[in-house]
Amino acid sequence: MTDGDGGPQRLHALDNLRAAMMWLGIVLHVAVIHMTGTQLLPWRDDRTTPAADVLVAFIHAFRMPVFFILAGFFVAMLMTQRGLAATVRHRLRRLALPFAVFWPPLFVACSTLALLFMHRMARGTWGLDLGLASAAGGTSAHEGLHTLHLWFLWLLLWLSLLTPLMQAVLQRTAPTVAPAVGRWLAALGPTPWGIALLAAVLASIGVRYGSGLVQPGNAFLPPWMEWAHNGLFYVFGLALYAHRQVLLAHCVRRWPWYAGAGLVLFLVSGMVLEHVPAESRHALPMGTRWAFSFAYNAAAWCWSFALIGVFVAHLGRPSPVMRYLAESSYWVYLVHMPMTIGFGALLFGLPLPAGVKMLVNISATTALSLVSYHWLVRSTAVGLLLNGKRQARDERQGVPLPAG
Repeated sequence: MTDGDGGPQRLHALDNLRAAMMWLGIVLHVAVIHMTGTQLLPWRDDRTTPAADVLVAFIHAFRMPVFFILAGFFVAMLMTQRGLAATVRHRLRRLALPFAVFWPPLFVACSTLALLFMHRMARGTWGLDLGLASAAGGTSAHEGLHTLHLWFLWLLLWLSLLTPLMQAVLQRTAPTVAPAVGRWLAALGPTPWGIALLAAVLASIGVRYGSGLVQPGNAFLPPWMEWAHNGLFYVFGLALYAHRQVLLAHCVRRWPWYAGAGLVLFLVSGMVLEHVPAESRHALPMGTRWAFSFAYNAAAWCWSFALIGVFVAHLGRPSPVMRYLAESSYWVYLVHMPMTIGFGALLFGLPLPAGVKMLVNISATTALSLVSYHWLVRSTAVGLLLNGKRQARDERQGVPLPAG
């Protein structure tokens, strides 16, 4: 695969980065089960560890920002190489159709396994009781119909469809607007003051939430805050493609600086929360909320640039292992959630340290994801649906464009 400028390694690198972020979903959703702080989901293991809280905060800082930046990058590439109409058809095939096919069974599976988990929590036995969802601390995001962890796919679908539409409108009415916005964003990214401005924009959105951060509500009609927060990263991805030679080279040169700055900002965000009782962190005082949100979102930008730089610099060469993981990543993203819930329910109550349970759950979910991909997806119609073609189980061809 090439980026249109004869640079195949760059797209191998970004495919690999996207795959790594998808695979990290397993670690994230297992760690959530063992957090000591605010309960993000209605199910939780009886063994918790502060390490899980740190791990969730760490991964959450960069995972979705990188996703949306890469999503914007690849949509811009599609529009350039295939045209607006072909981009719409491509996104409908790779996003809308998989969502329509997978969401119903995943919703049933996740809901059933979550109820089984909560029955074990409340009564120590296996069973199904719809009334336990509210008793276990469930929120509206986990009551009724919602998009599950597929909220990213759902939101990306609409962003991807709106982009060609807006491009067509702007080309006819204001052809200089989109290039000007792209140049402005491209100029902001490589500078400390630009990162501060981008972080301030995100903080102004995040402070509308008690925790200071935009929390995905998994709704089919997401609030404007989710559109604005994730859309900013997505639009930056569009600009990244338009100015890829300059920006990718900058990320390659400066990724150690971005990694270090992101670490400092992440630690600062943790220090801001240090003086707030754990039980009060869902409703921070406004001043604390602003400081935490700004530092955390600035870390998100820095680590996003650092990861892009690292992968372009060091993980861009074609590799059979990375190619296989990239090809499997869409399937893993779709199906890992019920596995983490199911294995979590099986592990509940066992006298094992939280860290051991996390490792067992992550390992089991990873193994089952790979086995199911290899035998049920890779060379079947499901593989055609997700990756655009059937592949022999030992095939070593280039990676097709998946869901980004």
